[in-house]
Amino acid sequence: MKAINKIFYIALAVLTLGACDKVDDLPLYGEGLTPELSALNTTIAPVPADSLESDFVLNWSSPNYATDSTTYKYIVEIDSAGRNFTKAVRREVVGSRTFSMTNREFNSILLGYGMEFNKEYNVDVRVISSYNNNSERRISTPIVIKATPYKVPPKVALPTTGELYIVGDATQIGWNNNPTLSPTQAFTQVDETTFGGIFKMNGGKEYLVLPVNNGNWDNKYAVPNKGLPNLNLGGDFGYNVADNFPGPSADGLYKLILDFQAGKFTVTNYTQQHGLPDSLVIVGGATPGGWTNPVPAQYRSEQVFTRINSTRFEIPSVELKAGEKYLILPRNGDWSAKYGVEDNSLPGLGLGGVIKPEGQDIPAPDQNGKYKIVVDFINNSYKLTKL
Repeated sequence: MKAINKIFYIALAVLTLGACDKVDDLPLYGEGLTPELSALNTTIAPVPADSLESDFVLNWSSPNYATDSTTYKYIVEIDSAGRNFTKAVRREVVGSRTFSMTNREFNSILLGYGMEFNKEYNVDVRVISSYNNNSERRISTPIVIKATPYKVPPKVALPTTGELYIVGDATQIGWNNNPTLSPTQAFTQVDETTFGGIFKMNGGKEYLVLPVNNGNWDNKYAVPNKGLPNLNLGGDFGYNVADNFPGPSADGLYKLILDFQAGKFTVTNYTQQHGLPDSLVIVGGATPGGWTNPVPAQYRSEQVFTRINSTRFEIPSVELKAGEKYLILPRNGDWSAKYGVEDNSLPGLGLGGVIKPEGQDIPAPDQNGKYKIVVDFINNSYKLTKL
């Protein structure tokens, strides 16, 4: 019996040893080399007619990983210069050591970074290589491409009238769309594709934006779906779409910006000191009435501003004395509030700059003469034009 058991255990040991074949070593992949990146063009400034061409073309050297090169993974990163790729646009490439995109796609990336049309910018580009499982990443030295965005049509059609007006129960006039809307309901044109206004709004109400001031409701700017969350703070808008804009949740002064290029609007609280004035006058040694406040009656036609829209005030012509200074007041005869400049020793302020509540006296232009003055609270600018 003992002999039988001994034979059994010997046989079992042989079988066990036979079943434990040696397993092959796991593959050990090399670390690879850092790819060297180059661009076919380091200056890209296409025109709209070439939007389907590809001026953005990249090539890079192989990282020489220890696997089939058709499985290598590459990430191309593109960002506005100096941001260390913190807001990079990324494109993935597998198995190829070249990448290109159309001028239209590249232009959209540039515009997405807020770059202006026809202005050159530096753009950082790099490539990151890795095995297909993202291991052994190697980052190339960035290269700089000088890029100039070309102009594309606005996402939302601009008003052919060049004007915009706000109406609705969120405003002070309600839904009273009549041919004599107050200038306080009108937007100012900030640039070619942007309009802005500052309005006193009723909380929890709605509004529309109209391209005409003639009582006509046929066309309007609105939103596709007013039920979207936080739309009262901004979002997408369009032309002749379904819903009213949802107004701010609380009463107050608000700045509305309509960006037709991007088809976006924003709504922010307007909390500047002195709020938004209803009127403006100019007083000071540079003016015909001097520092007399209120402005003498005989000079009011020159020194009282006309309100053009919700944010812009103008004096069509006033005689100014070189070498003197002046202030802009929101209330004639009241010194308790004023607008000046941050630092009146800076050069060039005689013909324009940025106004500041309770700022220093504003320097007059270098030459005596009649000037048109425009003050716009949408960007706190003032501008003088010699007549």
